[in-house]
Amino acid sequence: MLDKPHAPSCDRNRDPILAVLEAHFAECRRVLEIGSGTGQHAVYFAAAMPWLTWQCSDVAENLPGIRMWLEESQLANTPAPIELDVTGAWPQARFDGVFSANTLHIMGWAQVEACFARLPQVLADTATVAVYGPFNYGGAYTSASNREFDAWLKARDPDSGIRDFEAVDALARAIGLRLVADVGMPANNRTLVWRRGSPDPA
Repeated sequence: MLDKPHAPSCDRNRDPILAVLEAHFAECRRVLEIGSGTGQHAVYFAAAMPWLTWQCSDVAENLPGIRMWLEESQLANTPAPIELDVTGAWPQARFDGVFSANTLHIMGWAQVEACFARLPQVLADTATVAVYGPFNYGGAYTSASNREFDAWLKARDPDSGIRDFEAVDALARAIGLRLVADVGMPANNRTLVWRRGSPDPA
């Protein structure tokens, strides 16, 4: 029998992330989470933001564990998770919010590019996109621990690694997203928030 998956890091980072999402997803109604992982974030955020329908997605092998979290929570605003490989088929629905945590450094860069290139297929006209994880700035690590983490990632998979903020922001701008927040988080992580279709501030 499958044990319900559990990532201790989710317990540690969920409240700081929630504080950002509550501010930037306040006007959203349908959120797509790309790479829901264990499903822990989904049930915590969906319970805290009941005005949202929180749609989990991940590659096929992670869906059974996500279903366990969703079924245990019995939340009305968490539909069944859907399969999503960023290089494969995407859902036909539109979302006014997209969230992803700790995914860009696991994907290869080609997958990161594919993810952003296909985002417009699911984004509503004024959608908000929030991404959590570690980032480099100006090609430099922000901490010794991030340098060590990046070395561990590359030893495990040479295509993975901490992404440069500037490169990721360029992908976002290329599809019409504008950075509206870059929030420092515990453990040398960031939450980046982009918005689509909103004018630049005066």
